[in-house]
Amino acid sequence: MEQNSEDFRRLRDFLDAEVARINNVGFIANDPVQFPRRFERLQDVELVSFLSATIAWGNRKMICNNCEKMLAMMDNSPLEYVMDEAYEEIPDELNIHRTFFVRDFKYMLRGFRKIIGQYGSLHDFAARHAVGDSEAPAWHLVELMQQQFASANGGVPNSRCLPSNLATTALKRINMALRWLVRDDGIVDMGLWTCIKPSQLFIPLDVHVGDTARALHMVQRRANDRRTVMELTDVLRMMRPADPVVYDFALFGIGIGDKYVGVAAESSQL
Repeated sequence: MEQNSEDFRRLRDFLDAEVARINNVGFIANDPVQFPRRFERLQDVELVSFLSATIAWGNRKMICNNCEKMLAMMDNSPLEYVMDEAYEEIPDELNIHRTFFVRDFKYMLRGFRKIIGQYGSLHDFAARHAVGDSEAPAWHLVELMQQQFASANGGVPNSRCLPSNLATTALKRINMALRWLVRDDGIVDMGLWTCIKPSQLFIPLDVHVGDTARALHMVQRRANDRRTVMELTDVLRMMRPADPVVYDFALFGIGIGDKYVGVAAESSQL
């Protein structure tokens, strides 16, 4: 589909309408974004963003319940909890969310403590390493975080905390955390980071978002991997160059049903 074609405009108008419907304050209460939004200090917001996003897979109600549990473990004071190493007394085998256990929680907090202790905040860590100069900031950030996390944990990697297959991973959870931290339209996302621009973000791609995009003929590939993230985000940048991942609200929020399947059936393939 050509950028100026009627089909493209119809699809863009449809997605814009869905963004307007879904991207509102009512969205917050049932989404993990509610947890970092409870805090004002940058480091607290960062920590809770990455931790909440890390366990954001599966049933949303369960995710939110387990985010509450995780915050309670941290005495609702994330920065102090991390810097005081209070987590070291918790048994490793306690479960937090599905296959994510306290041993994984500790692994992340040790890494965060190392980064914050040296750089002051995760934002300043990303800025110091010029993450915003990368063509793929999220993947570059994870590569840097992997090094710090491993260093804080005896040189051992942990793929439950940060994906190790950076050449292929869609990096859904990190891309979601970055959406929260970078986008700033004054509605749902918080926009506290300035070292990455909204135009540099990539779509948080999961099974549902991928299926929705395919039904709308926005991508062809069946795999929900890094290449599909790149291809889908390129399409979204044609629609809103400065803010492509605002369409995450539409692609996530549209249900499987006649409303978008009908639009897709009449649209040319992008």
